[in-house]
Amino acid sequence: MQTTRSSARKDCNTQLVATNAMKYRVIDSDTLYENYCDVLEKLVFSSPITPEIQDEINLLTLLIETYDKQNSHFRNLDPVQLLKSLMAEHKMKAADLARKLHVSEGLISDILKYKKGMSKKTIRGIAELFKIQQEALNRPYAASSKSELTQS
Repeated sequence: MQTTRSSARKDCNTQLVATNAMKYRVIDSDTLYENYCDVLEKLVFSSPITPEIQDEINLLTLLIETYDKQNSHFRNLDPVQLLKSLMAEHKMKAADLARKLHVSEGLISDILKYKKGMSKKTIRGIAELFKIQQEALNRPYAASSKSELTQS
């Protein structure tokens, strides 16, 4: 029995050495996170997607989602603050966002000033554009009331 286990261990070790090193590892930095996101994006849009590429996509998605859950600094932001942060990160102005979402600049301005809420269509567009979960934006937040609007 002991000989069989050590033989199996040797076979396993031989396979590990044969593959040299792992292609991916647990994400432990923002730089590695961004690199994996770039690789994932290229794989998703590659053609054709073979079973091996699909496995790689699945693994990268799992690694990225795990890192997101552990390191999300967006959890404490309301949806408007999150949108502002994403726009700043992507060096995007309200006019740029309006153009990409095919909505008016006035609507984006009103959303950013808490004058209007985000519609489901707007949430879907923002989530798709910035590659985030819709749930991050589909949360309650305090919008300005009419009395607050007249005070500014």
